[in-house]
Amino acid sequence: MEPEGRRTGDIGVGVIGCGMWGRNLVRTFAGLGNLRAVADTDAVVAGASATEHGVESRTVDELVAADDIDAVVIAAPARHHAQLALAALDHGKDTYVEKPLALTLSDAEQVVARAAEVGRVLMVGHLLQYHPAFGALRDLVDRGELGALRYLYSNRLNLGRVRREENSLWSFAPHDISMILALVGDEPVDVWAQGSAFLNPGIADATVTHLRFPGGQQAHVFVSWLHPFKEQRLVVVGDKAMAVFDDARGWADKLVLYRHTVDLSGPVPTADRADAVAVALVEEEPLRTECGHFLDCIATGHAPRTDGAEGVRVLRVLARAEQALHAEPDPRPAPPEPAGHRDAQRDEREGVHPTAVIDDRVEIGKGTRIWHFSHLLSGTRVGEGCTIGQNVVIGPNVSVGARCRVQNNVSLYEGVTVEEGVFCGPSAVFTNVSNPRAEVTRKDEFRATVVRRGATIGANATIVCGHEIGEYAFVGAGAVVTGDVAAHALVVGNPARAVGWMSHEGEHLGPDLVCPRSRRRYHVVDGVLRSIDDR
Repeated sequence: MEPEGRRTGDIGVGVIGCGMWGRNLVRTFAGLGNLRAVADTDAVVAGASATEHGVESRTVDELVAADDIDAVVIAAPARHHAQLALAALDHGKDTYVEKPLALTLSDAEQVVARAAEVGRVLMVGHLLQYHPAFGALRDLVDRGELGALRYLYSNRLNLGRVRREENSLWSFAPHDISMILALVGDEPVDVWAQGSAFLNPGIADATVTHLRFPGGQQAHVFVSWLHPFKEQRLVVVGDKAMAVFDDARGWADKLVLYRHTVDLSGPVPTADRADAVAVALVEEEPLRTECGHFLDCIATGHAPRTDGAEGVRVLRVLARAEQALHAEPDPRPAPPEPAGHRDAQRDEREGVHPTAVIDDRVEIGKGTRIWHFSHLLSGTRVGEGCTIGQNVVIGPNVSVGARCRVQNNVSLYEGVTVEEGVFCGPSAVFTNVSNPRAEVTRKDEFRATVVRRGATIGANATIVCGHEIGEYAFVGAGAVVTGDVAAHALVVGNPARAVGWMSHEGEHLGPDLVCPRSRRRYHVVDGVLRSIDDR
């Protein structure tokens, strides 16, 4: 049975912000026939935009409260994104926010949580995810045309558009980080960055950000608004081929594939260069595709490709890079500090029990509690509001999202990534090597495991490495997971098999696919459970 969908043409859109980029969104939604009103702090700018497109100019408060506005599009200065998004969601509006979703991770997580509470679509404007060239590049990677990814880099350079409220990292890099995370399919275990401020003290005009991923892939992003010419180029290097997405070139050669190889059999490695092959593309305006996708998601209830969770993942990388930018190196060599050394009184205030061991280079979010005899190894990040039970081991280089619950006797070793809102039951087991031997070192063979947002892992379950547990999936107690688990799927047994579906609230869905707790309705499309309600 098909869901009770809405016609995209009936969706009324209001745009907040009619400036340099906002006017493009105004034009596009007007062209799609959905624009109903605009708002801007500059009444003259708003009035001119409204007149040009034959719609009303309103205040922000009027726009978000209006009955003829179903969806709000936010293109205001980045410092206002979170506040405006919360206001739109509180008025029951589906919400599109230009990148970045917010300027702090906590604000972004609050916006995502609010969207989930009110059951509205939240989409982040990571435009290049909707570019035909990037879509084709993503397909090449997914089909294995490039082989195993080794290295990625992106240059986003130009002269001008100098900002005073955000640096070049926050202004330019979200697009590139979004693309890189999508291609790798994981979050980095290490992020470090360098930047230089020449025009305004404390606001970097050029930054270079380095990323290292659990699977061994590495990447860097170079952005600057002090550059003699425009360059927008993404290079992806795999072990079978290489690809270049150059948005400054014409459609005929925006995406080029190079099947170069390197022969390692002789005494000296020899590069075998292949001819460049242009990848045929369908010429489509990325912004129109992106805006159309937002309307489609509102009409169908499907999650956007660049939803709030994706926006938070990008912000986590940006926040770590920003932290690295402001870390002033001490020229004096620091004396070695024993692993686990810390101020016990400080840890007690922060919710860390005195018996817990916290190594150096560990990030612990606000409000997180860590109980008796647990150990967080170097490079580990634990988000805000988590509870880490007794005798838990996390790390090295493991990321745990906000609001997670990790029960007693769980070990999360390198290669495991846990997104926000995940529950790990007592004595759950995560592996990171498929074929361990005590006498064979396999640290370079770790396989990544990702547990997506809101998933539940039952007590004594075993998660074999190299797989993904989908959003809000439910792994039954004692199950042995040997493959990917679909979002919302309920799996049990050894090996684990799907036996039903679970709602966002963790309720087993009956044949009607209606959550008995929230009454949220679902349907299955191409084997994927999706919400169809306006909750």
